[in-house]
Formats: sequence, C-alpha cells, structure tokens
Amino acid sequence: MKAQHLLFLAFFTVLSCKPTQEAVPETNTSKAQDQAVFRVAFGSCNRQELNNPFWDDVLQLNPQVWIWGGDNIYADTSDMEVLGAMYEAQNEVEGYAQLRANVPVIGTWDDHDYGLNDGGEEFEMKAESQQQFLDFMGVSKTSERRTRKGVYAAHTYETKWGMVKVLVLDTRYSRSRLQRDSNPNRRYIINDSDSATILGSEQWQWLNSELTDSQADFNLIVTSIQFLSAEHGFEAWANFPKEVEKLNGLIASSGANGVILLSGDRHISEFSRANINGLSYPLIDFTSSGLTHSYSNFTSEPNRRRVGEVTSSLSFGVVDLNLESKEVVFRIMGENGQVYQELKQAY
Repeated sequence: MKAQHLLFLAFFTVLSCKPTQEAVPETNTSKAQDQAVFRVAFGSCNRQELNNPFWDDVLQLNPQVWIWGGDNIYADTSDMEVLGAMYEAQNEVEGYAQLRANVPVIGTWDDHDYGLNDGGEEFEMKAESQQQFLDFMGVSKTSERRTRKGVYAAHTYETKWGMVKVLVLDTRYSRSRLQRDSNPNRRYIINDSDSATILGSEQWQWLNSELTDSQADFNLIVTSIQFLSAEHGFEAWANFPKEVEKLNGLIASSGANGVILLSGDRHISEFSRANINGLSYPLIDFTSSGLTHSYSNFTSEPNRRRVGEVTSSLSFGVVDLNLESKEVVFRIMGENGQVYQELKQAY
C-alpha cells in the first residue's frame, strides 16, 4: 500500500466562476462503499452570530465528512460558561444542525475558539477549553481524547475502493509563545530555537506513529494555521522553521501515501504547492478560510508557493479523492455551486 506513485506531474489550475460538476450521489460514509470518489468538505472562520450561507450548499454536495478547520466559533474568552453557550448557539443554527444530522463532523480548533487570540501554551484555561471543544464535537466522556494534551485525533474511513485517513492536528495547546516583531511588515519574529515547538513532544510522537503506520490511500493533515505559505508575517508554521523541517522530513520518510494539508485561519482561501525532498509528488496546502467573514479588501500578499490567485470572498473547500485513479480535485467553493478556483493533482 505504501508504494510511491510516480505519476505526479499531471496537475493544473483552472480559475473559474461556474456551477460545480455533478455531486457524488450518496451522502454518508456508510453509503460510500460503492463510490470511487471520497468527498471531503471543510472550512474555517465561522462567527456563530453571523449568517453562514453555505450549510445548504455543503449538504447538496453530499460530502462523506465535514471538517472544521478552526475558529469554528468566535469566543476569545476564559469563561467556560460563556464558551459553552457559544458552542451551543452554533449547534442550534438550523443549517448546521441539518448538516450534523446527515454528515459526520470532525475537526480542530484555532485561536478564537481556543479562547486566546493568537494564543498557545500560555493560555491558562486550555485544559478546560479542550473539554468544551470535545463536547461540541460530540466526543464521548470516556474517550481517551479527554485526557490528551490537545484536541488532535485520527479518523479513518474505509470503502471497497480504499481508505482515507484524516489526521487532525492541534497547533495551539503546546505551541510555544509567539514574540512580536519590531519589523512593521511582520507581526511575529522567527523562532528557530531547538526548544520551540508547535505540536509538543507527545503530539509529534503520535503523528509519527499515525503516518508511519498508515495504510491509507490518502492521508489528510488538518492544521489550523498555514504550512506552506511562509512570507506574510502572521501566524504560520513558518514562525518555527525547525518544526517545518521536522514535518517535511516526517511526511517524506513515513512512506504515507497521498499526504495533503488542509488549513484555515487567514480569512482568505488559496492553494499552495511545494516540492519536498524525498517526496515523489508535490505537497499541497489547501487553505479554506472565511465561512462568515473574509478579508474582503485584500489586495496582495507574497506567497511564492501559491497556485492561482487568492480568493477573498466567503468560501468553503471541497476535496474529491478518487481512490481508484489516485487523482484529487480541490475546489474553492462559493454559493449555489460556484467554483472560484480548481486544482487537480495525480498521486
């Protein structure tokens, strides 16, 4: 299952505003056994008090799973009663309730649902906030996830065509404190200390095991902050270059098939792509951010790994994984089937 696929050059980007192609005809993972295409929908940056126009669009596309990419609510609070009430308000949103009733929901958090803007290990209520998040995600009170230091988790989906594994990372709980940069063009300084971390030692060990032992045809890594976009100066893996090097090395050495990154946080959506030493296909980071509010006055931002253009309108992401042909279609989606951008990649 871990044979490297050499067909990796067949990729292209199509910029468009057009109706989506016909959706996969079934809705749930349990009904996906006869489908070669496994469909993932995901998004981030969702204010619970604002209208999210996409829940009916997501349902119409019939994904096998919905993935929260972080900032699933906006709380920014250390008051756990307030946080819990905000999660409950999101659960009571009619469109989202319908989605939860029909589609498995998984995901991670980012800073605003974590509780502290741009926060990391220094947040004093992180353990309590974790329990509120797990309640929101419907995780059993007896799950081992309740005792972990962070909300990271592995989810595996099997069909007769193959297997998809989703590795949800926690880039908050153990992340070293960020330090402000005096450079007006950057928010945070680069921290290249050997002790600086994003995931923490326990989560790194877990991720190493999950990737190295994976028999899945595709392995999706969900990270709330961007991995490949490294020049904008805001929060990103790039603030910790040794952690970037570590994840690149792990992806390449693990032998895991079809590793793809899904990210959020930025209030824009874009595709980034890079060639990684030891990896036989390009690594893609699909950022989908802005379910209820976006960086609508965006003009420009450096990203030498960007493929296509930045989408600054409200959007969500769709990833179609063809388990038979090992081809993937990535789409940045708007309302009523509108496709802002599309990227295709063979693995």
